[in-house]
Amino acid sequence: MSGTHSLDVLIQELRRLPGVGVRSAQRMAFHLLQHDRAGAVSLAQALQDAVAGMHHCALCHTFTEQDLCAICSDPLRDASRLAVVETPADQAALERTGAFKGRYFVLMGRLSPLDGVGPQDIGADELLQRASDGVVKEVILATNFTAEGEATAHFIGQMLEGRGLTVTRLARGVPAGSELEYVDLSTIAHALVDRR
Repeated sequence: MSGTHSLDVLIQELRRLPGVGVRSAQRMAFHLLQHDRAGAVSLAQALQDAVAGMHHCALCHTFTEQDLCAICSDPLRDASRLAVVETPADQAALERTGAFKGRYFVLMGRLSPLDGVGPQDIGADELLQRASDGVVKEVILATNFTAEGEATAHFIGQMLEGRGLTVTRLARGVPAGSELEYVDLSTIAHALVDRR
């Protein structure tokens, strides 16, 4: 189609989002242009504002508009417990449970040598410094249970070994309400090993 350069660019840019292919990007673009032009303008402004105003928290590396995020600046949080997560989305998931009242360190990724992601890319030195500040007593490895997440947790556990810290890993096992015949074998095996 001639004369659709800006539409083509919009579709290509929407494809940057995870899980968005060509057809989904086209549907979003057509919807915004046909049914919600005001929403498109608001979305564009929100993106510009977020890119301009958001940066990493000086302590935990999550996104914030201040020097310290709300969690790191909350004096009621338990500074002796530090949960290490891969992404701000993982941090938000833990927060939604309401079960963890400590603080966080957000890696902003995970070790993946095949993708060229090494310890320096996930803030290993900053994590070591933070965990060794004399305040932190327990480091909870809350990385995902993928091959890369497991490797990252193992690396961090080794890095913190011998520093007088309690290093724990999130428990995993059979989800409540599930039937064993439908649970994957790896989950069952880990549940057996980690039984209590």
